[in-house]
Amino acid sequence: MSPSTPDIAIIGAGPAGLFAAEYLSARGHKVRVYDRMPTPGRKFLMAGRGGLNLTHSEEMDAFLSRYRPANPQIEAAIRAFPPAALREWCDDLGQDTFIGSSGRVFPKAMKASPLLRAWRARLEAQGVELVLRHVWTGWDGQGALTFDTPDGAVTVKPRATLLALGGASWPRLGSDGGWAGLLGERGVAISPFQPSNSGFHVDWSEAFRSRHAGTPLKHVTLSFGGRDVTGDAMISAYGIEGGGIYALSGAVREALASGPVTVYADLRPGVDVAALERRLASVRKGESMANRLRKAAGLSPVSAGLLREASYPLPSVPSALAALIKACPILLTGIAGLERAISSAGGIEFNALDERFMLKALPGVFAAGEMLDWEAPTGGYLLQACFATGLAAAKGIESRLSDR
Repeated sequence: MSPSTPDIAIIGAGPAGLFAAEYLSARGHKVRVYDRMPTPGRKFLMAGRGGLNLTHSEEMDAFLSRYRPANPQIEAAIRAFPPAALREWCDDLGQDTFIGSSGRVFPKAMKASPLLRAWRARLEAQGVELVLRHVWTGWDGQGALTFDTPDGAVTVKPRATLLALGGASWPRLGSDGGWAGLLGERGVAISPFQPSNSGFHVDWSEAFRSRHAGTPLKHVTLSFGGRDVTGDAMISAYGIEGGGIYALSGAVREALASGPVTVYADLRPGVDVAALERRLASVRKGESMANRLRKAAGLSPVSAGLLREASYPLPSVPSALAALIKACPILLTGIAGLERAISSAGGIEFNALDERFMLKALPGVFAAGEMLDWEAPTGGYLLQACFATGLAAAKGIESRLSDR
């Protein structure tokens, strides 16, 4: 048995777990956070490599519509801790935020590491114990938590436990979904993990792949299933990835269960088809197709290459060429695996939780963050829900301990 027993054990040192630890320790509880990795917040730091997108500034109803499936507990958690509250929390840590041109919210430092350092200092000042290289393995016969550690097996029996172990994407960062079997065998309903905010496979020609793999596809509108998303994407050797396609990934993933799926790319979203047709018709006689696409249509080399992947030879009639530019088909043949996905769908079903985020099958055990069965696009929605559900579960723990 561990030499000391915390009031509350939190398993998982990501945003949901650390935020719950902050709330509970500030209210006088002895909190210990366990993590399997040698340092905390691995995925949080990875999210900040390109500028830490914490949340989004859009109107609340639109914000909540980004979460799939719609769930009253996610909605209640975010309304109780909305984007403005997350920004205020950052400000209190000395990490001021700003709203970008897209409405996304970032810390002014544009990095996760200064925020995490300030956060860890606050947690340490509040007495939170951080215990690393501890792999949770379940419970023993007396109901104590069990861990594998470099120094051997450890057990601890807290008054309450919060599981904040993450989903199953980017497993090398510590979230591999291995906990699903431990909970499933104890009667907790688990939806299978699937990639979310993921890239998709495309059978590019060798010429296109060798020339354009790693090239950004800037400012395009991707359309599928009645939804249009304007943003950037990235051509990869295996297919297409990036924010523009990630926003459609849930619907596309479901459609792929029935076979290949076609997504359409408007390669010039700022120009209507009639104007584009006029530009293409006005070129000099004998102008090469490459020059027509570059000068008249304003296409980048990668966009022109996409057109040739869709139709070769390209139509010479201006109306047909303009129509292709405005709706260039991209045939998706499969989805990239969880090891490449930004996040995962699936996890603990919400009907397995009570209103306090406690597992009905395991009284005294709570869950939060990406362990739960929800998904959302990139753009700040993922982190916002992790913070919000971490706080909701912490309040649930506080309520239960008060009752007892």
